[in-house]
Amino acid sequence: MNGKRWIALGIAALLFVVSLGFQFAGSVITTNMEDFFASSENGVREQVMETGSAGSGKIAVIDLQGTIQDTGQTPGFMNSGTYNHRQFLRTLETAGEDAMVDGIILRVNTPGGGVVESAEIHEKIVDIKEKTDTPIYVSMGNTAASGGYYVSAPADKIVAHPATVTGSIGVIMQSINYSDLADELGVEFETIKSGEFKDIMSGNRDMTEDEEEILQTLVNDFYSDFVGVIADGRDMSEEKVREIGDGRVYSGSQAKENGLVDDLGTLDDTIAMMAEEEGMNNPNVVRYQAEAFNFNQFLGTSARSLFVNDADLFGIKQLLMDSETPRAMYLYTE
Repeated sequence: MNGKRWIALGIAALLFVVSLGFQFAGSVITTNMEDFFASSENGVREQVMETGSAGSGKIAVIDLQGTIQDTGQTPGFMNSGTYNHRQFLRTLETAGEDAMVDGIILRVNTPGGGVVESAEIHEKIVDIKEKTDTPIYVSMGNTAASGGYYVSAPADKIVAHPATVTGSIGVIMQSINYSDLADELGVEFETIKSGEFKDIMSGNRDMTEDEEEILQTLVNDFYSDFVGVIADGRDMSEEKVREIGDGRVYSGSQAKENGLVDDLGTLDDTIAMMAEEEGMNNPNVVRYQAEAFNFNQFLGTSARSLFVNDADLFGIKQLLMDSETPRAMYLYTE
């Protein structure tokens, strides 16, 4: 490589570094520096949404955003901003233990997720209601389907926007069958297993009837649990739940007609409803954030904006790893 090429390469590298610097500086400028270094013992901080009267009650708004799935990851350099199951449960618990909180509103915007994770959130909500008698309302966003509805069912009141996509009551298990592609490519799989069903739902072969029966039994059991949760939470017969719970989605308006939600409105409407119905006079409204916006989160957000344009790319590796995992989900898939 001659001298001119080295100079050109150096200039290109310099321009790249300068570009990164400008983007980083822009992020810093648009960041609240107090929040930038904010931290708390349990990773939960409060953001004031509405300042009420002195000595009035406090409503805590908690966002449930994204797929409800425990990935075992802690938000850090490249994965901050994603749903963190353990942290969300801690946020719920913190709100429930706060003696100053007179009401909790869950802002649900999720297509659902794992069976276990959804059950854990449901159990936490029920536990808070039983131990503290704190009223819990749900305000549904764009989507509150499947597991999103599962966790909403025990709420004292469910409010959906008329255009909310909800319902999708049911259980799904999926895998990718790439056996035909493997045959075309001449790829052979050698499997050594301890039992007949050890490689159940493997993507390198067709499923047998016995395997399908085993998995269908699991799905039916989980679905029965889903039906029971709704029947208890909505004071509805199991027969009625099964009738409307065939996996289809409903708009918020249709859900109200079917008894799945109590009222229609926005988050602001839900806050007003809680204040009036629970006897709060001009309450303070705060958002309990599952993650403080700290240095690690800032770096993670900046790194994603610098190196990728489509955040979905981060899920490709996980998708491939999970393709052969027989995992039941309370999940709405489009």
